[in-house]
Amino acid sequence: MKFEAAAGENLFDRSRLVGQSTPRIDGPLKTTGTAPYAYERHDVVANQAYGYIVGAAIAKGRIVAMDTSHARAAPGVLAVIAAPETKPVGKGMSNNAPLFGGSEVSHYHQAVACVVAETFEQARAAAALIRTQYQHSQGNFDLGSAAPTAPLAKGDDGKPDRQTLGDFETAFAAAPVTVDARYTTPDESHAMMEPHATIAAWQGEQLTLWTSNQMIAWAKRSMAKILQMDEANVRIVSPYIGGGFGGKLFVRADAVLAALGARAAGRPVKVALQRPLMANNTTHRHATIQRLRIGAGRDGLITAIAHENWSGNLNGDDGENGTLQTPKLYAGANRLVANYIATLDLPEGNAMRAPGEAPGHLALEVAMDELAEKLGIDPIELRIRNEPQTVPGGSGKRFSDRNLLRCLKEGAERFGWSRRNPRPGQVREGRWLIGMGVAAGYRGAPTMQSGARVSLGSAGRLTVETDMTDIGTGSYTIIAQTAAEVMGLPLDKVTVVLGDSASPASSGSGGQWGAASSTAGVYAACVNLRRAIGQKLGFDGDAALFAGERIVAGNRSFELSDAGEISAEDTISFGAFKRDYDVGTYAGHFCEVAVDAYTGECRIRRMLAVCDAGRILNPLSARSQVIGAMVMAAGAALMEELAVDKRFGFFVNHDLAGYEVPVHADIPHQEVIFLDTLDPIVSPMKAKGVGELGICGPGAAVANALYNATGTRVRDYPITLDKYLDHLA
Repeated sequence: MKFEAAAGENLFDRSRLVGQSTPRIDGPLKTTGTAPYAYERHDVVANQAYGYIVGAAIAKGRIVAMDTSHARAAPGVLAVIAAPETKPVGKGMSNNAPLFGGSEVSHYHQAVACVVAETFEQARAAAALIRTQYQHSQGNFDLGSAAPTAPLAKGDDGKPDRQTLGDFETAFAAAPVTVDARYTTPDESHAMMEPHATIAAWQGEQLTLWTSNQMIAWAKRSMAKILQMDEANVRIVSPYIGGGFGGKLFVRADAVLAALGARAAGRPVKVALQRPLMANNTTHRHATIQRLRIGAGRDGLITAIAHENWSGNLNGDDGENGTLQTPKLYAGANRLVANYIATLDLPEGNAMRAPGEAPGHLALEVAMDELAEKLGIDPIELRIRNEPQTVPGGSGKRFSDRNLLRCLKEGAERFGWSRRNPRPGQVREGRWLIGMGVAAGYRGAPTMQSGARVSLGSAGRLTVETDMTDIGTGSYTIIAQTAAEVMGLPLDKVTVVLGDSASPASSGSGGQWGAASSTAGVYAACVNLRRAIGQKLGFDGDAALFAGERIVAGNRSFELSDAGEISAEDTISFGAFKRDYDVGTYAGHFCEVAVDAYTGECRIRRMLAVCDAGRILNPLSARSQVIGAMVMAAGAALMEELAVDKRFGFFVNHDLAGYEVPVHADIPHQEVIFLDTLDPIVSPMKAKGVGELGICGPGAAVANALYNATGTRVRDYPITLDKYLDHLA
């Protein structure tokens, strides 16, 4: 099916299942511990051995010598795979760092060996016996020192990533009210609960990986490229994933070393990347330095806006572009955005939930708050006055659907924004200083080609197969809702099989495209199945009514089971007409904090998100998506930071003991409101993703609330109390 025109009225506009809050059908498996995660697949293949990865002890240089003799002689050891003895493997999709092989070391905790043994304990003990000598090389580990000479990054068109509109410098110099501020965000860890883990088994030339990966089709292609083998001989299975946040979009060392270990040991091998290696061995969100310059008239209308962003990566490419939302949010005739990237020798930076926009909002939305204060205009009113009618960045595109002002206005009423004192540091409850903050949110809403196969059994039960993944987002449920809706079945008559490369390739989970794309692919397959049933039973499947496990076609009626066993598949693709529109999601984020006037301790008291994200397929799981993102945003604002040892080039706090993330006590009350608007430009479902919108803006709302409480503006994240305690009155 090709989606090449805006969706008209369809069955989803009269839905009985899609759009209803529905408990996740995989919930009982997860809450009872019976959902099969990658490392726990004891049932899939017999005689599994255990692999244990050894990480490099330097950040840059080479291995001079590696003595594995004691490890090989240790009890239970089946094989030792040593990097100096192994030809470097290839790189898969978006692998910026080497995965394994050779003597060169590009970053700290790069995999340099893997021990395979009968038990995990034996593998771990033997790994400790490996002795490695290194030759250090000088590295660059400091973004701050590298930024001034960093070149412009490459844009999507391969050209330097700098766009201008009008004459920013002249307009900014002439503006009566200006903001010129610098903001920094640190490196951050995905810190997902399930580590990167893989079981690998060879059967001749056939390789099967039971792994934890968000993008099955990408992983299949990547593994074939990495190991230089035929893609048809690779099978990826990943039905349940314990969190990814972008950290499992691409193949990592666990999968590669499980495959190499299984080949060397001659039996299946399972590898779980140990927690202390994850931060440095895999990927993280890059640190940024951002400069915002905004000029406005005294009426609050923006006349000039510039957003410049600096980040770094080990190959001088693929940085964290914090400017992405700025060409979309606010009007302004004179504009500049520029994205620079330095070459650093830190571990690889790569995608993390809402890459670019998540840290970008932490700067832009605080700068808007600062501008509002200078103007003496309410922060929401400032945003209202600068609402664009078309995409303001110069593309000439229309918005497919945009309800940001509704988000802000309805959120203000719901949150009690009118009670906010615009003078910072003036509201107090005992020892607590109270403040409110607001921020707008934007995240793009792309779609990707996505396929599925649907099969009707003789008893009228439907099975949906697609390589789509569920990373805790509720994919199983919304796919079941979609199929049940189209085929006229109750939800309990639908079985969903996900995460197997033997199924049709889907969009996968990432970039906020998964829900809208995968459900549209299932819809396309179900439409083909309806047509196939109609052809078999002698009616027009497009005109018939499928409801209540029955089919009504004109004056004829059938039981759905009358079709017998029959299957169909299809893939939805999206036409070029969408290029004329900017398809985005929007939010108004609100926060109230209390700050202890004596200790500086900051407590979030309540948070609200009002979201505009098209049709909400399952409000229950969508709310979970948003509140989880709000928690991550609060962490980014107040506590999360991978601390860089600039002498030795590694992240010091590389485990969950040292890397602070929010806990239940940090997040009291969260409320989410969905406008439930319909966007016919997106897909037949008229739905958009929502999982990354929730992290775009809440952190800035927290920062603005903290300023409103204390009167001290902190522009270097995370906003820990040592950065403002001395400034409290």
